[in-house]
Amino acid sequence: MIRAGALLLLALLAGCATTPEALYEAADEAARSAGMMPQRFAAPPFTLAGWLRPGTAGPLVVYIEGDGHAWTTPTQPSRDPTPHNPVALALARLDPAPRLLYLARPCQYGGVAGDAACTVPLWTSRRFAPEVVDALGRALDEAERACGADRLLLVGYSGGGVVAALLAARRTDVDGLVTLVAPLDLAAWVKAQGLTPLAGSLDPAAEVEAKGAGRLAGLPQSHIAGGKDRVVPPEVVRAFAARVGAPVRVVPGMAHDGDWPALWPALRAELAAAVPFPR
Repeated sequence: MIRAGALLLLALLAGCATTPEALYEAADEAARSAGMMPQRFAAPPFTLAGWLRPGTAGPLVVYIEGDGHAWTTPTQPSRDPTPHNPVALALARLDPAPRLLYLARPCQYGGVAGDAACTVPLWTSRRFAPEVVDALGRALDEAERACGADRLLLVGYSGGGVVAALLAARRTDVDGLVTLVAPLDLAAWVKAQGLTPLAGSLDPAAEVEAKGAGRLAGLPQSHIAGGKDRVVPPEVVRAFAARVGAPVRVVPGMAHDGDWPALWPALRAELAAAVPFPR
């Protein structure tokens, strides 16, 4: 059933599912096929979209989506950041954890139409702003209450890995952190890519440099990079991991938008030696 749902999701996203409404419907069908039911989390100034499998035991494993469709062209921001290829959702659907949450970023899956706060900087320069991190934190609190969990394991894809690291540094209920091709050292990333600095965004590496590793220092964690990732080169991931003494797993031949779901079951099993994934 999960495999059929994955094929349906890929077919819809590769075909006519390009409007925010169609993208939501495709994601909803794929999530439901894996036992995750739609949720809306009140997290002022946003209402965040997510899909939750409440379960009855273990930590809540949370997959946080990447930046989504943030740019129409390299210089033109999109009007709606709802992901056309929701990688974090595809990974979440493969996770057998009893308690499981796929959490979208602000303004994705209907947020632009519903939240007055959704302006272009929220998925470009301010994508990691304090209000973004705070809103995601409130959604995690609500999800924990909804399923009776009191511990979290955070998994973030790309930009979702940045906010996962920022959340893990601020919370006392996180048992593990995994990031996948995430630009965790924003200063190193924008320099390597020749980008304009993300004014208004929080930088996990800069925070560690200024405040010390804090809660991240002893947290079970692992960071994954793609050997052929030209969007977030492995050295950017290594620059952050070195600051907190965390391992980096570089997957040979993998690009930023490579077929990570195909590798995820094996990667998850491998990571379980260091990060407490539920069996």
